[in-house]
Amino acid sequence: MTSTDAAPTGTLSTGARTARLLLAAVCGLYVLGAATGWGSVRLASAMGDFGLAGAALTASVSCAVRGCTGRGRSRPAWLLFGVSSLMTGVGNAAWGWYEVVLRVPVPSPSAADYAFLLFAPPAVIGLLALAQRPRTAAGWVCLLLDSWLIAGSLFTLSWSLALAGPARSDEHSLLRLSLALAYPVLDILLVSVVLGLRFRARDGNRTAVGTALLGLAVTVVCDALWMSPTLRSGYHSGGLLDAGWFTGSLLLAWAPWASGRSPQTTGPVRAHPSMAGRRRHATPWFSALTPYLAAGVCTAALLHGALGRHSMDRVVLVTGCTVVLALIIRQGIMLLDNISLAQELSQKEAHFRSLVQGSSDVIMITGPDGVLSYVSPAALGVYGRDPAELVGGRLLDLVHPDDSGHVLWEVRRFLAGGPAAEPTARMECRFRSGDGEWLHVESTVNRYRDGLILNSRDVTERVRLQAQLQHNAFHDPLTDLPNRALFTDRVRAALSGVRGEGRTVAVLFLDLDGFKAVNDTAGHQTGDELLVQAARRLQEAVRAGDTVARLGGDEFAALVAGRIDEGQVRDIAERLRAVLSEPYPLGGTELAVAASIGIAFAGPGTAPAELMRNADLAMYRAKSAGKGRVAVYSPQLRADLNRRTEREQRLRGAVREGRLTLLHQPVVDLASGQVTAVEALARWHSAQGQPLAPAQYMPGDADDRTSRFAHWLLRQSVTQAAARWRQDRDRDAPPVPVTVQLAAARVTAPGTVETVERALRESGLPPGLLVLAVGGGHGEPAAGLDELGRRLAALRRLGVRVALEGFGTGAASLTWLRRLPVEMLRLDGALVQGVAESALTRILAGHVLRLGRDLGMATVAQGVDAPGQAAVLRELGCRQGQGLLFAGPLEDRLLRAALLRRTLPLPRPGGAEPHRPLPPAADLLRTAATRPEVRADPRRPRFVQLHHPSDLPEHRSMAGPHDETSVPPA
Repeated sequence: MTSTDAAPTGTLSTGARTARLLLAAVCGLYVLGAATGWGSVRLASAMGDFGLAGAALTASVSCAVRGCTGRGRSRPAWLLFGVSSLMTGVGNAAWGWYEVVLRVPVPSPSAADYAFLLFAPPAVIGLLALAQRPRTAAGWVCLLLDSWLIAGSLFTLSWSLALAGPARSDEHSLLRLSLALAYPVLDILLVSVVLGLRFRARDGNRTAVGTALLGLAVTVVCDALWMSPTLRSGYHSGGLLDAGWFTGSLLLAWAPWASGRSPQTTGPVRAHPSMAGRRRHATPWFSALTPYLAAGVCTAALLHGALGRHSMDRVVLVTGCTVVLALIIRQGIMLLDNISLAQELSQKEAHFRSLVQGSSDVIMITGPDGVLSYVSPAALGVYGRDPAELVGGRLLDLVHPDDSGHVLWEVRRFLAGGPAAEPTARMECRFRSGDGEWLHVESTVNRYRDGLILNSRDVTERVRLQAQLQHNAFHDPLTDLPNRALFTDRVRAALSGVRGEGRTVAVLFLDLDGFKAVNDTAGHQTGDELLVQAARRLQEAVRAGDTVARLGGDEFAALVAGRIDEGQVRDIAERLRAVLSEPYPLGGTELAVAASIGIAFAGPGTAPAELMRNADLAMYRAKSAGKGRVAVYSPQLRADLNRRTEREQRLRGAVREGRLTLLHQPVVDLASGQVTAVEALARWHSAQGQPLAPAQYMPGDADDRTSRFAHWLLRQSVTQAAARWRQDRDRDAPPVPVTVQLAAARVTAPGTVETVERALRESGLPPGLLVLAVGGGHGEPAAGLDELGRRLAALRRLGVRVALEGFGTGAASLTWLRRLPVEMLRLDGALVQGVAESALTRILAGHVLRLGRDLGMATVAQGVDAPGQAAVLRELGCRQGQGLLFAGPLEDRLLRAALLRRTLPLPRPGGAEPHRPLPPAADLLRTAATRPEVRADPRRPRFVQLHHPSDLPEHRSMAGPHDETSVPPA
């Protein structure tokens, strides 16, 4: 029942029950009065005439109100029922006027007769409005034949029993004969309509329609009884026959409201499926048998006339013959209709049989006991089994034993839902095929009589594909190890497990050191093969219950959990490091990589993401400590990271908003003290107010921030140098070049050459006043020396001078000097630091300076912080120097003052031991051979191995923090 129906039904049920009781009480009182004669003849006449008129008028008003206020297709029927009741009321009022008011016998015919005659036609039309109309011409013909079968049979019976006598006695008066026959004929027509038609109740008023039909039936029965000569001769107003008419009128008055709902709230009522089924079966059965029952009545009338004393009445004979003829015609139509239906059914059956047999799905029908009664031919192609062999077997015998319980439960749940539940069910299980293999089968289950219909299809490939897709979603495609998602799930499961005494959960992050070089030299295919071998080694080296995953690139992870202490976890990490560091046989050669491993142990309340981040931090700590080692996470690593993150965030804002400060350090002539150039140095003030050099706040890798910083440094340096050049030009002073130091990776980065060209063009600075110092002590750039040489050549074509920064240290200095188009050498401060104290350092510095002179290059010494260093460098032939001995990085105001003087004082060594000339090289080598830091190679006794100057004790003791302004390379 819908929501609109439920409320009125619930609220009016009590009122409807009261109205029914009141109706029964009124009818009962009238019957009681009629049985007792009402106490007087006059009261009996008044109740018999005007009482019936009041009941009929009440029915007329009730039906009219229902027809005017109601909705749906039943409105015209109620209005017609109201007109029919009105005619009955008018007829009873006219009868009472003669009998009660005028106290004269009712004439025949009278106004009451004409009113009573108009009762049946509106009622018949109203019933036709409620009836379900046929949809075909054959249906209309059958309806007319059925109506005549019922009407003719009733007329034959009525004529034989009651109408023949009055018809013969009134043959002299056609009007009276017509009136005498009109009553039964109209009643017969009304009964025929009631019996021959099927009525609909689409508006939820089935009870109302049934009550109206009952009221009309009671009225027609009373009319038939009144036509009987025996009852008609003894009729008097207010008798029991009037009680029947009274009851029929009150039933018709109550009919519009019999459903207990107002017309506004009347809606479709959903009956229980079983009740609906019984109603659907009962209605066609009664409608189909009604014409045959009527024909039986007609046959009984004919037999009555034939077996009686009198001869056969012609009216009965003619009417009976027409009824028989109508029955024959109806049977012929029904036979043709059945033949057509049989042919249509045969075609549909053949159609559905072809669909079932040609379907790729297997269709099976089982009985209530689970025994297969039908299996479609598709079973041979899907299951590899003959359908005939499957018929008669149990369905569960085909199902995998592990799935039978689930299948049985699904079937019981589906059947327990009843017809009102879901119409179909879907389930998956495994069926045994003809070759013994288990197939994944998906079945759609439908109800069929007392059993089931299963429409099954093979979904084995789909299940395998889903399993493969799920495996691929959680495993690395190259190594088939778990990926980051699956590894995270297992870490979460390990952390959520029971942690007892001695149970440890640890995550190891592993990174292959040197793997990028393998990719660059041997190719990516070889690199992939190395990763596969590394994954296999990791799986073999861990314990059985541990998890190894590949997180991406050359990064792996391992989950170690169980009753194991931290020392054992470290041993496992060392074992993994050792197996990963062993040579890899690839393509006929052996390649070697190292492994940096970080370990993080889970503490109380540690989240999976936090544990993995801690292991990642520990791994990067191992790489920064020299690679090829194991590091354990400590809270200090997190604190350091937070500090770096905070500093990088502040630096990001400083680079973006231009809050960096540009200082300049003078480069002076060591002989005269004249300022010959300046070097641009960037400084950023930290949160504590301390100025920091780029090496202290810029990241070591090449990222967007270092690129923005390099471009900012170039633009600012060139702009300020152009301003100084204009000032020098205005006062006829010689120009002072500016040196900008950049790492090789920044020179080869996209946009660097373009930035220099644009800065020179926009500022107007002559290109010869810009010196670009390229860092040469950080190894070969990622783009290669050839690309670096091309970029430097492009800068040389612009007119920019190129210097080699940090010369004298690093294994690549000579290679860079040979392959790059440089015109100036800048000695590294590490080589200058010990030049005044160490004879060996003086020899090395002298050779470097002599090399620069031989190549025709200018030389600049960096890190000149003591007078003795300056004196030695002058003796060795170095022309220019830069360091704290002359001036540190200067702000703009101090720089202008220094440039105005143009000459800085040259301090001389005072109070110190006088400088001694250098001994001959042979004596120096003999003396150095006896020192521990200069030792001979036992395999080559005629040669001497010299450590790098930065490894000598005197160098380590005097070397201070060097002001590195270059951006560290990637």
